Amino acid sequence: MEPASSCDTGRHLGKNYEPIKRNDLQTEQTPAIQKPGIVLSLIQHRNDKRIMLDFAYSSKLNNLVRKLKGCRWSQTLHCWHIPCLPDAVNQLRSAVKDIAPLDTSTLRQQLTILKTNPAPAAAPIKKALPVAAIVTKAKAPHPQLSNENQQAIADLVAQLQLKAYSPSTIKTYRTEFGIFVQTIKSKPAKSITPDELKRYLLYCINELKLTENTIHSRLNALKFYYEQVLKREKFFFEIPRPKKQYLLPKLLNETEIRKLFNALSNKKHKAMLFTAYSAGLRVSEIVALKITDIDSRRMQILISQGKGKKDRYVNLSPVLLDILRNYVSSYQPKPNYYLFESATTGVAYPIRTVQQIFTNAKNQAGIKKEVGIHSLRHSFATHLLDKGTDIKYIKDLLGHFSIKTTERYLHVSTQQLVNIVSPFDDLWSAEKIDW
Repeated sequence: MEPASSCDTGRHLGKNYEPIKRNDLQTEQTPAIQKPGIVLSLIQHRNDKRIMLDFAYSSKLNNLVRKLKGCRWSQTLHCWHIPCLPDAVNQLRSAVKDIAPLDTSTLRQQLTILKTNPAPAAAPIKKALPVAAIVTKAKAPHPQLSNENQQAIADLVAQLQLKAYSPSTIKTYRTEFGIFVQTIKSKPAKSITPDELKRYLLYCINELKLTENTIHSRLNALKFYYEQVLKREKFFFEIPRPKKQYLLPKLLNETEIRKLFNALSNKKHKAMLFTAYSAGLRVSEIVALKITDIDSRRMQILISQGKGKKDRYVNLSPVLLDILRNYVSSYQPKPNYYLFESATTGVAYPIRTVQQIFTNAKNQAGIKKEVGIHSLRHSFATHLLDKGTDIKYIKDLLGHFSIKTTERYLHVSTQQLVNIVSPFDDLWSAEKIDW
């Protein structure tokens, strides 16, 4: 797929689609950027030092900033933030040099304080921190823990980051390991023996009544700490894992999906769920879709850095392409970069919002099944199997690493089951049975 800018999206969504211009999103009421332009300040966001960009709203500036490498939008802080790296600041300065000056005075003062007193950064706030706030307001993540166990948590997070684990995995491992060190209290985590760890797991099973999945998650965090951080390769050799429940994928039949779609009236919401089902996407992949990911020439959708940091292509349905053309050309405000942008922030939809859109539609359609938006992905795979699609192709479309993951759908597909005649039916037709 050829790269393209957001103003060259016509060839991605088809020749009948009018390209989006950045000026379309601007209004006469948009205030001009006044000096000091963009104020840079240091914040801590999800246990990571970041640089907050504080500036008066401008659609032109907003569009430039969002395309910077590593730039993210914080829904909580309502601001853009970039990595705390010189290259990130230089990239920002180069991108906005003709539009807005950078005010780095606060950032320089904060970094100077950190060099002389390297305490953890304060909790994230909306506005720039006062000069000394990043030191004076510093709080330990677990005040009740010993310094040694707090360092163990920091070592775990650092190793996860060095190995480039996803933010969600880092958060999960940090939480699970944090619960463990809170349980052992003052006892150093690195002094725990395999026998003590077994007793702890029995406590989780018998006293806390944790599910098998939660036990596995906690075990994964502990295994990472002892084997990847402390380098004790055979530490878990004698520690068994509880057998997981074998759960079949939950899905909707075609009638239920039709009711679900018809319950929606908002065009953007319809297009989101149409895309999820049509291409079998995860909710994280839906919100991350960019306009330039839709390639109408090759009739493909690029899924960039999906689960496991894996790129893949999925088929673009001709029907879905027409729907997306209609949505992008007629919906107001028009999306500019992401295919599905929030009208309030101008950035990608939060995952929870899309999940709530699905839940509202399900309830309105009168569907009683306990399913979430991921059921559309399960339904996509199962319905393809029902129609005779080879499971190896479905594996690639779903982005599974192992065919065993995809084989779960063999147990819910009706392709072969509907052709099996029950022996009771044969007995009923051959012999007279009273009823």
